[in-house]
Amino acid sequence: MPTFVYTATVPGGGEKKGEVEAPNLAQATATLKRQNMIPSSISEKKAGGFSISFGGGSVKTKEVVIFSRQFATMIDAGLPLVQCLDILSSQQENPAFKKILIEVKGAVEGGSTFADALRKHPKAFDDLYVNLIAAGEIGGILDTILSRLSGFMEKSEKLKGKIKSAMTYPTAVIVIAAIIVTGLLVFVVPIFQGMFEGMGRALPLPTQMVVNMSNAMKKAWWLIGMIIAGIIIGLKQAYKTPKGRRIMDIVFLRLPVVGDLIRKTAVARFTRTLGTMLSSGVPILEALEIVAKTAGNMIIMEAIMQARNSLSQGKTLAEPLIETKVFPGMVTQMIAVGEQTGALDAMLTKIADFYEEEVDVAVDGLTALIEPMLMAFLGVVVGGLVIALYLPIFQVAGAAAG
Repeated sequence: MPTFVYTATVPGGGEKKGEVEAPNLAQATATLKRQNMIPSSISEKKAGGFSISFGGGSVKTKEVVIFSRQFATMIDAGLPLVQCLDILSSQQENPAFKKILIEVKGAVEGGSTFADALRKHPKAFDDLYVNLIAAGEIGGILDTILSRLSGFMEKSEKLKGKIKSAMTYPTAVIVIAAIIVTGLLVFVVPIFQGMFEGMGRALPLPTQMVVNMSNAMKKAWWLIGMIIAGIIIGLKQAYKTPKGRRIMDIVFLRLPVVGDLIRKTAVARFTRTLGTMLSSGVPILEALEIVAKTAGNMIIMEAIMQARNSLSQGKTLAEPLIETKVFPGMVTQMIAVGEQTGALDAMLTKIADFYEEEVDVAVDGLTALIEPMLMAFLGVVVGGLVIALYLPIFQVAGAAAG
């Protein structure tokens, strides 16, 4: 009989690791559940102690979207849940996602709810996805929830894609500029430097600065590389700490043009996510907690959590959002109207539609602004280097003509 290695949560919140013998994965999961343990991972133990995990791996959002749409169609057609999972796992091309679906199927066969089975794989199914599935199971509208989730994820990915595409051009220009400048300093400037030494004249300040930079690049390139790498690593590590992330998120929000784009993107994500969860029957306090985690900016996350705390004390949602001064006035006013009319989810969806269009406009405007600025930057940097190199030649030519 196969042996399965497991990690499970025991009553009281502790974690236990061990082995259990069972005919298959589903039976192993059921055995652990009978012992009041909730398995977080199970893998079949092979000869020599090597085990093949049934969970984890890299799963793309697009794959989850396709899975959700296909699942919704099958559920709507009346197919049983386990049969749907069996069909979809057998058709899945991504090995990592296929293993996850097989384990989910096994957990469901073992008596777990679909939402609880998905909760064991946070890399593929986040809190938002799991909570909406749970609401769909309770309300008997799983097919509707799956379709709604697919639409939500598609809109979210479209929003991310627009922002990423807007950043591709400036990143490419900056990298090209860095390569060109490095090439000039390392290979071209030394040629001119030998020529300058034969002139026997003092170099103009711009030329001397370029020569000094070239010498530093040749002699201490490793130190410069270490400094740049240290700054990048330091910023990344600082962003992982609450204090560092908070400071950097404040700076991002206050940046001209970019800060406005970040704010609009956060508003679109907040209203779209909260509207989707409320329309699916998720309690508002639980929905706000999940939405706060997906805000993408600590300042906005704190504002949402402040609104959640105020709401738990009997206030409206709009009041604390107004007090935070993070969300635009139009957003808070429309939320207030939605609360008064009892159509908050519909109002949040309308706000999301509006701000997603605003993000499109902001991205187009940012792209239009960045292009000439980057071209000017590239021209000044490269042109400045070239002019600095030719200044001594111009001086010698001028003296000879005089």
